[in-house]
Amino acid sequence: MKILKTVFDFYINSSIHVALAVYSLVRITEFYFNLSYNENLDVFIFLGTITGYNFVKYAGVAKLHHKSLTNGLKVIQVFSFICFLALCYYAFLIPFKTLLFGVPFTLLTVLYAVPFLSGFHKNLRQVSYLKIIVVALVWAGFTVLFPVFDSNGVIDFNTVLLAIQRFLIVVALILPFDIRDVKYDAISLQTIPKKIGVQKTKRLGLILMIFGLLLEYLIVPQTEAKNAFMIFFFLVIIFLMRARINQSKYYSSFWVEALPFFWWLILLGIHNI
Repeated sequence: MKILKTVFDFYINSSIHVALAVYSLVRITEFYFNLSYNENLDVFIFLGTITGYNFVKYAGVAKLHHKSLTNGLKVIQVFSFICFLALCYYAFLIPFKTLLFGVPFTLLTVLYAVPFLSGFHKNLRQVSYLKIIVVALVWAGFTVLFPVFDSNGVIDFNTVLLAIQRFLIVVALILPFDIRDVKYDAISLQTIPKKIGVQKTKRLGLILMIFGLLLEYLIVPQTEAKNAFMIFFFLVIIFLMRARINQSKYYSSFWVEALPFFWWLILLGIHNI
C-alpha cells in the first residue's frame, strides 16, 4: 500500500494528472470541431503542461532549498527535465506558425511564476484576482485556440465561443482549489473566496457553469456532445457545492482535476453507443 501511495502521490505532484485533464480538453475540442487527431500537437501540449506546471510549482522551492531538496522533489525535477527534452523534440514536429501562436500563452505561464512586478519581487500569481484569470486564459488558449489554429489557421466565431466557454469552465474548476487554499494563502492575496466568502464563491461558480451551458447550445449541433456536457455540468456543480476549506487531501487535486477526463470519457462513451 505504501508503494501504491508513493506512486499515486508522484502522479499528482508531478502534474501528470493535470496534464491529463488538459489533454482531455484538447481531445474534446477536436471532437467538437471534427479535427483530426494530431498526435504531435496533443503530446506537445501534454508535455508542455507537465513542464509548465512543475516550473510554476517548484522553481521557487528549488532555488531556495536546492541542497536540501527531498528525494521526492529531486525525482520530480529529473522527470520534469526529461519531459522538457521530449517537449523540445515535439516542438520540431509542429509548424513554426503554430508555435508562434502559442507564445503569448507561454509568456503568461512564465510571468505567472517569475517575479517582474514591484521591483522584481512580485509575479502574476501574487496579484489579487489575476491568478485565476491567467490560469483560465492559458488553459482556454492551449486547449481551444491552439489546436484549432494549428488545424486550419483560422479562429472563427464558434471557436471564440468555445474558448469563452472553456475559460468559464476552468474558472469554475479552480474555485474548489481556492476554497481549499483560503487557510494557506497570504493575507495580501485576495482570492475570490477570501473576498466574497465560500458560499458566494459557490454561487459564482454555478452562474459561470450556467453561462457555459448556454454557450454549449450555441456552439455544438451534435446531441451527443450536449448530453455529455450536461452530465459534466452536474458533476462540476456537485463537486463545487461540496467543496470545503477543510477538504480531504485529494478532493481538489485528484477528483476535481479529473472532471475534464471524465467529460472526455463520457463523450467517447455516448459517441460509441
